[in-house]
Amino acid sequence: MAKESVKARERKKQACVDKYAVKRKALKEAGDYVGLDKLPKNASPVRLHNRCKLTGRPRGYMRKFGINRVTFRELAANGKIPGITRASW
Repeated sequence: MAKESVKARERKKQACVDKYAVKRKALKEAGDYVGLDKLPKNASPVRLHNRCKLTGRPRGYMRKFGINRVTFRELAANGKIPGITRASW
């Protein structure tokens, strides 16, 4: 499980991206790259990293569910994800 500080840092970056999204879009359409450069670095969505909503693990992230593969497997095995069943043949 990721440290709380790492998860908090990621949430802070997401808030910054959301805050400056409209301004970034306007500056990009105007072609004002000097103005874009003056925005905070964390206002760029490229700096975000997908993390598991439950554990904060950065790797093996599944976009459709918002969790990582390990957590997904545990929840699916316990029947906690609707519509997902274990394969057997």
